[in-house]
Amino acid sequence: MSISKPFKVKNLINGKWAGADTGKTLKSINPANTGDVVGIVPSSGKTDVDRAVDSARKAYQSWRLVPAPKRGEMIFRAACLIEQSKNELGRLVTREMGKILKEGLGDVQEAIDMAYYMAGEGRRLSGETVPSELPDKDCKSIRVPIGVFALITPWNFPTAIPAWKIFPSLISGNTVVFKPSSYAPVTASRLVELICEAGVPDGVINLIHGTGDETGEYLAAHPGIDGVSFTGSTAVGERLARVCGRAGKEISCEMGGKNPIIVMDDARIDLAVEGALWGAFGTTGQRCTAASRLIVHRKVYDDFLEKFITAARKLRLGDGLLPATDMGPLINESQMKKVLDYIEIGKKEGAELRLGGRRRTDGAFKKGYFIEPTVFAGAAPRMRIAREEIFGPVVAVIRANSLEAAIDMANSADYGLSAAIYSQDVNNTARAERDLDAGIVYINAPTIGAEIQLPFGGTGKSGHGRREAGGRGGALDMFTKWKVIYRDFSGRLQKAQIGG
Repeated sequence: MSISKPFKVKNLINGKWAGADTGKTLKSINPANTGDVVGIVPSSGKTDVDRAVDSARKAYQSWRLVPAPKRGEMIFRAACLIEQSKNELGRLVTREMGKILKEGLGDVQEAIDMAYYMAGEGRRLSGETVPSELPDKDCKSIRVPIGVFALITPWNFPTAIPAWKIFPSLISGNTVVFKPSSYAPVTASRLVELICEAGVPDGVINLIHGTGDETGEYLAAHPGIDGVSFTGSTAVGERLARVCGRAGKEISCEMGGKNPIIVMDDARIDLAVEGALWGAFGTTGQRCTAASRLIVHRKVYDDFLEKFITAARKLRLGDGLLPATDMGPLINESQMKKVLDYIEIGKKEGAELRLGGRRRTDGAFKKGYFIEPTVFAGAAPRMRIAREEIFGPVVAVIRANSLEAAIDMANSADYGLSAAIYSQDVNNTARAERDLDAGIVYINAPTIGAEIQLPFGGTGKSGHGRREAGGRGGALDMFTKWKVIYRDFSGRLQKAQIGG
C-alpha cells in the first residue's frame, strides 16, 4: 500500500495552533508498517502546559455562564461533523494504532454516540426539587461545573475515549486541557479540529501533545487543574491518584483488567467460542476489557478448547486497512516485547502452549509488531498469565469443576472491570451477576461491547474514583458538583428543626 506524507500536528492553546516551546517533536508510527510515519507532533514541555492551563482558566469564566442548552447545540454540531468525517477518521485510527478498519470505524461511532448523548444532556443536567418542612420556602439541588480538567487518554481508542471525557466535561460547563497518547496523537488532533469547527470558543478546549512522563504527569499535578480524568495503566493511574489526593483534586482513573469469561456445561458452545474469540482477540487483545481468562466447566472443557483453537487458528493477521485482516499488530515494540515475555513466563509456569506464541516477521509482517493469536491450556488461577494484565493476544484457558469454583477463580485476580458468563440456566446467570466482583457483567456475551448510555468502570485495580460514560453514576457525576439552594420567601426568620 502507498504511504502518505506525515501529518504536521500542532498544539492548540487559546484557539491558536503552534509547536512546542521546546522545539522538540515526536513521531507517530504505523505499527503495521514502521516505515510509515503517520505524523510529526510537538513534544511539549512545562511552559506549553502552563499556557494551556492559563488559557483554560480564563475561558472558564465565560464558558460556565453559557446556558447548557447552547453548549449542547455546539456539541450536537460536533457530533454531526464527526459523523460526516467517520470514514476519514476510521482509516486514521487504523493507520495510527493498528486495529482493523471495522473496529476503527466502530471507535469513531462510539465518539459520535457520546457526542449526541451529551448534547441532549444540555436540556437535562437534572437536579432535585423537594418540599421544605417550613412554609413559604423551597429547596433544590443543581449541578454546577468544577473548573478546569486535565483529560489524559490512551492510544487504543483514540476517538472514543477522548469523546467519553471531552463531551461530558464541556456540557457540564468545564474547560479542558486534553493530552492524548503520544502513540495516537494525529487522530486526537483531528477530533479536536472538528470540535472547534462546531463553534466551541477559544480556550474552552486546549490540546497538548507530549509524553506521559514529561507532559501528562506535569499537567495532572498542575496547580491550575481542578480535576483529572485519566485512562491508562494501573501503575500510572495509582501514581496520579496519590498526587491528586495530596492536592485535594477530583480524579477518575479507568485502568487495567484481567477479564474472565465463564463457560458453563449447559452453554451454547459455538456461541461461547465465537464470543471468546472476539473478546480475546478483538483489537489484538489491547482493550482493558479484553477476555484474557477463559474459565470453562470440566464437562465441556475439551470440546470448547478444541473448537476455540480451531477458530483462533483461522484468524488472519495483517494490516488493519486490508479487508481480509481479522487481527492487526501490537501498538509498539515495547508492548510487543512485553507480550512475548509473558508468553515465555506462561511456558515456564507449566501452562501448555496450544497455539501461536510467536512474532511474525516474514513477508508483509517484517516491518510491523505482529504476534500470532496465542492460547495457553491447562492454566491455573495462581499463574501470572492468569493474574496479570498482558494487553495482547494471549489467552489462558482454565478448568473449573463448578459454577462456585468458576466465580471464585474469576474474582481471584486484583482487577474487577468486566466479566461474562455463558449459560442457558437462568439460575446460573443470576448467581453470576450477583457474585462476580466486576463493574460490568455480561450474560451470554463477551467481556467487550459496553454501550455509552450506562456507566463504565471497575473495582480493585481496574478503577479509582467516578465512572465514565453516561447514565446515573456516570461521567456527569465526575464533571459536576452539587449545590443545594434554600429560598425563603416568608419575609421572616424561620429556623429549621427548631420551634414549630
